[in-house]
Amino acid sequence: SGSTNATGTVVLTNPVSSITWNWEPWFVITNVAQRPGTKIVDIQYDISSTATNMVVSLSVSNGGAQVVATNLSGHVGNVVPGMGKSMAWNMGTDWGGNVAELIITLSARPPDYLVVDLSQGAAATNYPVTYRSSIPAGGWTDGFKTTNLVLRRVPAGTFIMGSPTNELGRESDETQHSVTLTKDYYVGVFEVTQKQWERVMGNWPSFFTNAAYRDTRPVEQVSYNDIRGAVAGTNWPANGNVDSNSFVGLIRSKTGLAVDLPTEAQWEYACRAGTTNALNSGYDLTSVSNDARMAAVGRYYYNGGSNGTSNVDTNFGTAKVGSYATNAWGLYDMHGNVFEWCLDWYASSLASETNPAGPALASVRAVRGGAYIRNANKCRSANRETSASSDLNSIIGVRISLPASQTATASALLDSRDYKLAVASARATPTPAVGTNIYAWRASVTCSVARTSLVSG
Repeated sequence: SGSTNATGTVVLTNPVSSITWNWEPWFVITNVAQRPGTKIVDIQYDISSTATNMVVSLSVSNGGAQVVATNLSGHVGNVVPGMGKSMAWNMGTDWGGNVAELIITLSARPPDYLVVDLSQGAAATNYPVTYRSSIPAGGWTDGFKTTNLVLRRVPAGTFIMGSPTNELGRESDETQHSVTLTKDYYVGVFEVTQKQWERVMGNWPSFFTNAAYRDTRPVEQVSYNDIRGAVAGTNWPANGNVDSNSFVGLIRSKTGLAVDLPTEAQWEYACRAGTTNALNSGYDLTSVSNDARMAAVGRYYYNGGSNGTSNVDTNFGTAKVGSYATNAWGLYDMHGNVFEWCLDWYASSLASETNPAGPALASVRAVRGGAYIRNANKCRSANRETSASSDLNSIIGVRISLPASQTATASALLDSRDYKLAVASARATPTPAVGTNIYAWRASVTCSVARTSLVSG
């Protein structure tokens, strides 16, 4: 029971003081209550999703650092979406002995991989979405690069964006700063290929036209406006709207998923996958131009990229996506092949921030990752380039992104203290025993007291 106020807070009866959420309709905590006389906390929630199962976890905070709850039972871990889900948390093992107004946060995320089925092409009224917890036994075959679009969940976290001052090939717009991304998100395992683009948009815009090889090559010669739209799609970061006839707009309408470009911070975080070096393989460059370490992770000028005529096979120009080593999160071609559009306007100077969305307005957009025709230094994790929103270029392509996790929070007054009751003597009663007894919050103790007189005061 409760009521909703104008700020999005639901006020419930005791012991829950309030519940708040981000108005995501598919995940909400409905009640939190501590069992009398115990340190067990019962949590009820509702969850609805197109995924066949969600991964649910719990963390707690008293306004400071969060503590991940580990002693849990019930609907936790892999959970089939539905109403009336519940879990029990043994607070005594995860939270020190005190009384506090605790913020309980439930996090829900789908499995690690999301697959969009594009096989019915541009005429389809919907694109089915499925989820996978692991890579297929046979790996990511060509079907996942042409008629299916695969995205990988990237965990939320904090990282240092930019490059150290002594990194070989570094440029002046790579000042290091701390960035925190507070929610998991999906990002494409591969760059969007020419066939995937055709399945959505119905055309083949790319410079590399050899029909025997084009399907699995990255699409290029697509502008920011082609991807998001030249009207509504130009308004980021004021809002996330896109044109309905854009690449992103069509996928949104046929999947119900809020797909988009990654922000520049999301792109670099996904590229690095925990590394701090020039390359996400964990190595730095030894040369700004021809470098064997770069050759291991992507297509660039010195391993086939220098021959850029339109009819070449995939030994030259752009490579078939997934031809080089992945990073630690299983993402391919984050170095080289084609630059990738980011959501942000470009700013030459960036500062520490949480969930940065880029400047409110600028003249050019950010592109990242390097390209087949570039030297090694232009393909580093921290390298930043720019392009106008309407530009069509054979060195710029696209990789898509999607929010992956949601959170629901509840505030409740919980007590994990132990209370001591010292008993000097007891007669004709089984409890409490003589000695010092420890009881949890609101424990019920039965005892009888015999007195021969009352002492005033």
